[in-house]
Amino acid sequence: MKTVQLSGSPRANVGKKDAKEVRRNGGVPCVLYGSGEQTYFSVRDVDMEKLIFSPDVYQIEIDIDGTKKKAIIQELQMHPVTDKPVHVDFLELQDDKPVKIGIPVRTTGRSKGVLNGGRLQVIFRRLNVEGLPKDLPEMVELDISPLRIGQSIRIRDIEIPGIKLLHASDAVVVSVKMARGAVDEEDEEEGEEGAEGEEGAAEGEASEGGEEKEG
Repeated sequence: MKTVQLSGSPRANVGKKDAKEVRRNGGVPCVLYGSGEQTYFSVRDVDMEKLIFSPDVYQIEIDIDGTKKKAIIQELQMHPVTDKPVHVDFLELQDDKPVKIGIPVRTTGRSKGVLNGGRLQVIFRRLNVEGLPKDLPEMVELDISPLRIGQSIRIRDIEIPGIKLLHASDAVVVSVKMARGAVDEEDEEEGEEGAEGEEGAAEGEASEGGEEKEG
């Protein structure tokens, strides 16, 4: 997983009044926990928005007055009207302690079912996983090339070394559904086989006819 840097300023006071003042000055109130004590600080809202509005997930190296600690975003509160971050909880990472986090799902390849007119459904845009910081992937990449209409990839089909998937094993992650105008792949295959059979029969008839003519 990629690491990005984030600069924070320590907060001398904690409370609603202080938090409002931080937001008024273009900052976002934050707290870092996970090592036994909580650290209160703020970051510039523009820097925070670059992180939270990205489709990627990062390990974040937070620099607070020269003290650097690695963390992940654990909880995010957004304003219901402006859609701006109003408070962020960070969880400090420890090399020997597993963490839970949501990892984005990305598909690769061209599904056979989609090429025949089927519709790709991505049920999970993110998967909740648990593992040590060193094992956390940037994304869960799924090759959909083999999928035909009616087929799917389930949680039990996904394996990530050192990572536990926190979903039911039979949960569908992506699938290809029948859509209007789609070609039934079984009928298509049968049609191809039938055409080959007819062609062979036609060649046989032509050959037999030729032999009779020569006689």
